[in-house]
Amino acid sequence: YRFFGEPVVEACVENGASCIDISGEPQFLEGMYLKYNERAAEKGVYVIGSCGFDSIPADMGVLYTRDKLKGTLTAVESFLSVKSGPEGLGVHDGTWKSAVYGLADEANLKKLRKQIGYAPVPVVGAKLKKRGFMFYSPEFKEYCITFMGSDGSVVKRTQRYLYTELQETPVQYGAYVTVGGLGSVIKLMFLGMLFLLLVKFNFGRKLLTKYPEFFSAGCFTKKGPTQKQMDGTSFTMTFFGEGYSEGQDLQNGKPNVKICTEVKGPEPGYIATPIAMVQAALSLLEDTASLPKRGGVYSPGAAFSKTKLIDRLNKRGVEFSVISKPEV
Repeated sequence: YRFFGEPVVEACVENGASCIDISGEPQFLEGMYLKYNERAAEKGVYVIGSCGFDSIPADMGVLYTRDKLKGTLTAVESFLSVKSGPEGLGVHDGTWKSAVYGLADEANLKKLRKQIGYAPVPVVGAKLKKRGFMFYSPEFKEYCITFMGSDGSVVKRTQRYLYTELQETPVQYGAYVTVGGLGSVIKLMFLGMLFLLLVKFNFGRKLLTKYPEFFSAGCFTKKGPTQKQMDGTSFTMTFFGEGYSEGQDLQNGKPNVKICTEVKGPEPGYIATPIAMVQAALSLLEDTASLPKRGGVYSPGAAFSKTKLIDRLNKRGVEFSVISKPEV
């Protein structure tokens, strides 16, 4: 999307057509907001980014968790687990390239956000503690790391919109991914340090994009996954939410209600992503009365929070459910 996405957005806005994409690149998504939000609003069209695995499960999962809690949800942590079969995991190198160019250009993302001048969102309830980059989770009996994808930035944009435009209580959010046992951690640390070193230099970026299979231990390839790999892969995203029961003071005292929900589905990139994208498109076409009143550039949660998108996904294999009921 960094290289090829903008002409599509520009053409759609200029010609009065709504559009969705499956980008997981915060710089592209937020750049389109800066450039086209006002024009899209004038034209009455909706430009909705990240309508694939990045970031519908996370963004709609937070809203689902909020709606299932009896009380006020103030903080959520999500944990992504991807399970593969005997054939292992396979991802096309387009996703790899997005990560390479995104990390290399991080400084410009910071400049872009300053240019947008996001309004600060208040912290409601107890402040969500930020975890270390790597930690052991007793719930999953696995090591976890901070999720480096776009979920965090997309959820924050949704929460900012819901707070500023609809006066809804903003939810704090932390995104993590399970990585397995100690052996997986050592391998990941080695590959991660090598990646972060090479991505800083033009020569290093050329190496990373030329030999994705070597630098990702076989995960990312120029061919993408085989059918057997896709058939054997699935994802689960677990959400641990906390908040305050009705009548509790949100600013004084500890959260006294907890809830656990999950979103699960088939292989994320090539099966779950098209399901999410098509159902988002159907919501855009058919749930028009429930969309934001004016056009613009939106995150999925901002656009679809009042629509039937979650019901649509549930019927097609991307399933949202409550794992443990709220307990005081």
